[in-house]
Amino acid sequence: MDQTSLVTLLSGLPVSELRFYSSIDSTNDEAWRWVDAGAPHNALVVADEQTAGRGRLHRRWVTAAGASLAFSLALLSPPLDSRWLPRLTGLGALAACLELENHHARSAEIKWPNDILLGGQKAGGVLVETRWQGTQLRAVVVGVGINIASQSINPQVLPPGELNFPATCVEAALGQAVDRMDLLHGILKEFFLWQPKLGTPEFLHAWEDHLAFRGCWVELRTDAGLRATSPQAEPALPAMGRLDGLAEDGSLRLVDPSGNPFTVQSAEIHLRPAGNPL
Repeated sequence: MDQTSLVTLLSGLPVSELRFYSSIDSTNDEAWRWVDAGAPHNALVVADEQTAGRGRLHRRWVTAAGASLAFSLALLSPPLDSRWLPRLTGLGALAACLELENHHARSAEIKWPNDILLGGQKAGGVLVETRWQGTQLRAVVVGVGINIASQSINPQVLPPGELNFPATCVEAALGQAVDRMDLLHGILKEFFLWQPKLGTPEFLHAWEDHLAFRGCWVELRTDAGLRATSPQAEPALPAMGRLDGLAEDGSLRLVDPSGNPFTVQSAEIHLRPAGNPL
């Protein structure tokens, strides 16, 4: 993987500019540095290794050289429509799932809001960050990290104590070697294909169809344990619910054990499978 080969590989996609790094702190951080310096819309940062990558809730995401896929796409506003910001995490995760399914014959799921699952284990994740100027959206960075080879989930890279969900890698799940560059091309192709549909029911249904645990009972947890109240304190959130699907804004639709519908919007929530309480 290098700058020249990536430029050639992605020449048919609407990537405006590309920067490749053999090693970097974080592709999201580099994308923001580039945005501050005048990056164009659809500017792409790719790294062979991340030494200070991060996931949701500032969790560490280190990507070992030659073993993972790490990239970030900078989207400027305009042309990006700020109305569909809550769906961008789903777009990144859906693009990865569809590429894995279409070209690697393996079902993939999205553990809401941003985890990519293979065989019920986490193989990757999406981190969407925004910056505003007053009430006007300035830019968004969509970061994607995927474990490819077994070295990407060894104890030195991902210490067991830092994992909040069982981890796997793409090659272990597929049982075969995977070309990271081909996977990158496929994910970006799906991303750009679905991006114009971001505000449509078609996109929401595609995202919903890939939800892990749909129709199942799940526990709602935070890092501190079972969730008793919402981050805003009111109203209280049940500690358990049946996952029914997605609301228009990308929040999660659930039903509590008494049959009452409720939604979850907080990115602090972690989902865990639960037994049927009825």
